[in-house]
Amino acid sequence: MKEMSPLQEIRHSAAHIMATAVLRLYPDAKLDIGPPTDTGFYYDFDLDHKFTAEDLQRIESEMKNVIKERQPFERIVVTRDEAEKFFLEIKQDYKIGRLGDIPDGEPITYYRNGEFVDLCAGTHVEDTGKVRAFKLLNVAGAYHRGSEKNKQLQRIYGTAFPDKKELRTYLHQLEEAKKRDHRKIGKDQRFFHIDDDVGQGLVLWTPSGSIVREQLQIFIAGELRKQGYKQVFTPHIGKLGLFRTSGHFPYYSDSQYPPIVHRAELSHLAEEGCSCAELSNKIDTGEIDGYLLKPMNCPMHIKLFASQPHSYRDLPVRLAEFGTVYRWEQSGELTGMTRVRGFTQDDAHLFCTDDQVEEEIKGCLYLVKVILSTLGMSDYRVRVGLRDTDSDKYAGHPENWDKAESILLEVAESMGVPYTKEIGEAAFYGPKIDFVVRDVIGREWQLGTVQVDYNLPERFGLEYVGTDNKPHRPVLIHRAPFGSMERFCGVLIEHFAGNFPTWLAPEQARLLPITDNQNEFAQSILDQLFAKGIRGTIDSQSDKLGAKIRRAETDKVPYMLVIGAKEAEQGTVSVRSRVNKENEGSLSVEEFIARIEQEVVNRTLPISAPS
Repeated sequence: MKEMSPLQEIRHSAAHIMATAVLRLYPDAKLDIGPPTDTGFYYDFDLDHKFTAEDLQRIESEMKNVIKERQPFERIVVTRDEAEKFFLEIKQDYKIGRLGDIPDGEPITYYRNGEFVDLCAGTHVEDTGKVRAFKLLNVAGAYHRGSEKNKQLQRIYGTAFPDKKELRTYLHQLEEAKKRDHRKIGKDQRFFHIDDDVGQGLVLWTPSGSIVREQLQIFIAGELRKQGYKQVFTPHIGKLGLFRTSGHFPYYSDSQYPPIVHRAELSHLAEEGCSCAELSNKIDTGEIDGYLLKPMNCPMHIKLFASQPHSYRDLPVRLAEFGTVYRWEQSGELTGMTRVRGFTQDDAHLFCTDDQVEEEIKGCLYLVKVILSTLGMSDYRVRVGLRDTDSDKYAGHPENWDKAESILLEVAESMGVPYTKEIGEAAFYGPKIDFVVRDVIGREWQLGTVQVDYNLPERFGLEYVGTDNKPHRPVLIHRAPFGSMERFCGVLIEHFAGNFPTWLAPEQARLLPITDNQNEFAQSILDQLFAKGIRGTIDSQSDKLGAKIRRAETDKVPYMLVIGAKEAEQGTVSVRSRVNKENEGSLSVEEFIARIEQEVVNRTLPISAPS
């Protein structure tokens, strides 16, 4: 029986209650799966009728009836033949397919509540009356088993909590999240664009979004120089053999773009009568070479390290790159900037001795902490991803895994922040530390990561000359504090609700001449701002001042500089800030420049982040 937390049991039970209600209202519905999730639950249905918002209200009402009936959840163990016969009789074909997922020898169980029976491993609350606070949220399409080759089902999402207070808090968080949705703000503020003609999941950075990204890169580049990193650049594609050696191809082919084989080679094979299946096999076995859009930067950094001899005196070698990589994500899983198919990692790989590993990890974690604190994201926890010793998906020797995991756990313990151990969450080549950040409205995002790897150096035969003048194997540390620039910027848009701190804001100041008579003076001020590297514009439209102020506030510009006849005569500006939303008085141009320069140098955060 699968163990669940009390909250998971409530949500899992709510999913069954929802399915019970759906079948009462729509007896022809075919059911697939209905698990709990980190934020609630869902159930997938195959039904000709398309669910509407009004339907969700009807289903909620019927769920309340099921809850009032206090139906006990009863666990029933059956044989495989009994289960197959039962689901054939009630015409629930998807359940018969799911039977095949249960390995031979494992118990096959139903859970019954009232008239509803589901193929389920459990667990559940005592009875339906224990589910006291729930809400159905929305309907979305979901392919059966996550494959676009299969039929698209209707997935109803919901959430449930132990009490109504927690539910209200969560629903308020969802409403606030809608206001902060980076897809809406990103469009309104012209931060990024995704175009079908370019491809879904491939982000086009606009000038405004590019400024935010560039400033983040400048910020981290300065920190990297302090720690002795060297910048490198590598291609977007590499030979398949490189990724065979690393283990990325073909073992993780489902999350990669197809291999690239030259047209002439394909034509030659077609003339020989080679089928698609035979071609695929030739590529997988290496009989035909080709290229791959790189899913990771590490194999190329490894090749840079291996391109010249090293002694222990050279180590650690720290190679950093803003490298773009490509992963194939299902179209239904793509989400704005936070789930994409092409993304740029603030990637680095550190090659060091065994004795240097712990200090290098601490340096990586310090870098992540500097970044998060600078951006006002100091509320985070650490997740240590360890291997599952019962799984065969992990490469390398157990003793190296033991050593790497021990070091990571010691470092996590020393950080003084909450951490958890997550069995089975390690990368195939080594354990890792992930930073899980809580944003201003309480949502969690997995951002920075640090990984210890004894395996790829062995797969590539890396060496350095030790103090004994003999060859030794270096240890490889992978680290990416931002994770990916796309995801990180998407999270930042929502964290700040588009109100970026002055140092990050695409437009730092907007000049608002009251009449056309002040346009010339406004231009002279803008020239001074540009000379100091301050980003600004002039609103020279023939509107009243109130309209210009509202436009600047809508565009979330940190500072508005009002210029009337008095200011033009005295050589001053009347300052309004985004935070205070009122006139803060007159400053000379030099005083304003000094103020904004101080904010940029200190990377000052907004006093508040208005929605």
